[in-house]
Amino acid sequence: MAIITAPAEVAKLRQSGRIAAQALQAVVRAVRPGVSTAELNTMAESTISKLGGRPSFKGFAEYPTGLCTSINDEVVHGIPSDNRRLRVGDIIGLDIGVDYRGFFTDHAVTVAVGQVTPPRQRLLHDTAAALHLGITAVKAGRRVGDISAAIESHLRPRGYGIVTQLTGHGLGRAVHEPPIIPNVGQADRGPQLVAGMVLAIEPMVTLGGSAVETMTDGWTIITSDRQPAAHFEHTVMVTGRGCDILTTA
Repeated sequence: MAIITAPAEVAKLRQSGRIAAQALQAVVRAVRPGVSTAELNTMAESTISKLGGRPSFKGFAEYPTGLCTSINDEVVHGIPSDNRRLRVGDIIGLDIGVDYRGFFTDHAVTVAVGQVTPPRQRLLHDTAAALHLGITAVKAGRRVGDISAAIESHLRPRGYGIVTQLTGHGLGRAVHEPPIIPNVGQADRGPQLVAGMVLAIEPMVTLGGSAVETMTDGWTIITSDRQPAAHFEHTVMVTGRGCDILTTA
């Protein structure tokens, strides 16, 4: 678990987050019917490199690309391909990681491709709102369970499936570090938050059940009932006042 407080290191971490945000913004602007997920990946990787970073997902545990592209019932870790082209009505999760001089950040959004159905639009809105509520629960002295409870309390009454097999996590000096950050839980439980901790908070939510499975490519995780899923993520740094969102431009 990284605790990052030295000003020079915090500056590098902030730059990592800015690169992630700028690269993801460029990819989101490129989303349109007919574009391939491989094209989106090329844009992500080239933007990260131009800004001085390295795509941290590429090569991590042999993952082949710098961007994850997860369409409709794919929750996370979808692999970009020349053969996957977006269609009107799709939703696509875009997940990116950046290493800037040894400091790591993650960032994800799910966006609509053209006009989507009202339930899909609500799914995107409510998952983004759950992420925001999870972030507002972060403050030194609180616990991981406060984040989990804030996310769950927004989603559960609205009837969504909350993926429990996948969680947020610590990071900062590596792609994944402790603690794990579930999207369900009880307030005032779990590891205590300390100033300087870096957390990736990432609700993963479905229009159906919470069960997921892994496809034969060994990476892509899909909903077992094939219902659409959404994924939003920010990297934050814990402070005594609350937290700083690092993955903003």
